[in-house]
Amino acid sequence: MSFMSFAGRVLFSAVFLLSAYLEFSEFGADGGPAAKALRPKYNRFVKHVSSHLGIVVPHIEVTLSLSLSLSLLLLLLLIFYNIVQMKHILASTIFLKGFGGILFVLSSSLGAYLLLLYLAFITPVVYDFYNYDIEKPEFVQLFNRFAQNVALFGALLFFLSMKNTIARRQSKRLAPKSKTN
Repeated sequence: MSFMSFAGRVLFSAVFLLSAYLEFSEFGADGGPAAKALRPKYNRFVKHVSSHLGIVVPHIEVTLSLSLSLSLLLLLLLIFYNIVQMKHILASTIFLKGFGGILFVLSSSLGAYLLLLYLAFITPVVYDFYNYDIEKPEFVQLFNRFAQNVALFGALLFFLSMKNTIARRQSKRLAPKSKTN
């Protein structure tokens, strides 16, 4: 049973690890083609959220240069204060997919949480089916990919709940029972 669990985690995380490797190999000084593709989608997402919710989403400047080794907390703070480039967002998604995928293979809850964070951030931005009419072929493709990422999100939630349930059961079994006479 443990081999099947390990094989399932390897196959599941292979999606994220291969994607992170491909984006990392194309990553250049400007973020590569993935950053160029993400920029208009992010701008449409900002416009959509701002118009529907009345919330101002942080704008990403193109003038500030930061090192690739930003921690996730620092990156989130920088996004909040509007001083981060698109290539840094892409670098953080590569980090989340790569490091999260490796930790997930090792059955770490932290890896699952990193992958959850990645999916929660990138899914509504990249798969923006809501910007297209239902009749358009782009709508169907984007909606299918959106639904696939929602399913991956659900699988990660299932993994985390099972991991917590098993840990609780084992702690109950290991607790010494008092003998009463």
